[in-house]
Amino acid sequence: MGNIAVFGTAIVGQTHAERLVSLGHDVMIGTRNVKETLARSGAGGKPSFSEWLKKFPNIKPGTYAEAAAFGELIINATNGSGTLAAFELAGKNNLSAKVILDISNPLDFSKGMPPSLFVCNTDSLAEQIQQKFPETKVVKALNTMNANVQVNPALVPEDHNAFLAGNDEAAKTKVKELLRSYGWSDKSIMDLGDLTASRGLEMILPLWVRLWSVIKNPMFNFKIVTG
Repeated sequence: MGNIAVFGTAIVGQTHAERLVSLGHDVMIGTRNVKETLARSGAGGKPSFSEWLKKFPNIKPGTYAEAAAFGELIINATNGSGTLAAFELAGKNNLSAKVILDISNPLDFSKGMPPSLFVCNTDSLAEQIQQKFPETKVVKALNTMNANVQVNPALVPEDHNAFLAGNDEAAKTKVKELLRSYGWSDKSIMDLGDLTASRGLEMILPLWVRLWSVIKNPMFNFKIVTG
């Protein structure tokens, strides 16, 4: 089992950190300012980050730079609008040669719900990470579903798909290994090719939000059926 860093201390980052610890990984969860994050109160009836952390003493909090240095693999679970800033704070030296599993989405809530995307069509957030930090190996995956489904596909009955895209085959192999440990079968993992495929993956999100508003239950996912 290796060291894994999770960028982002909100529910998505927490969900992955919990699952990783249960699988025996050493985990550091990264944030901009540890002291400020620990002092933050809970919202919407959810426990604060510090309260959550007490239940998982094996999860270490750290700055983005500390987490990046710690992790052999980095899971980007930050808010999409803060993603590039988080990686800037992590530092290029700490990111060098690291595999980044990018599960974030470029959601723009500036005009309320439903959100739009602040990058789309001819570019993607995953590609922006790769371009700005060329020494990393970015793999896009798991961004098209709820965080609980990401780490436990059995929450959705029957077969359904986890898509991924990336330029580095070895990095994609490493991410596939992680997905298998989460419970994804080889049959369910669909490799869409290079990182430009992340444009389509990120553009699925407006549809996902609409479906959620109709289904009233986030525990759903997409399944590709062929004739």
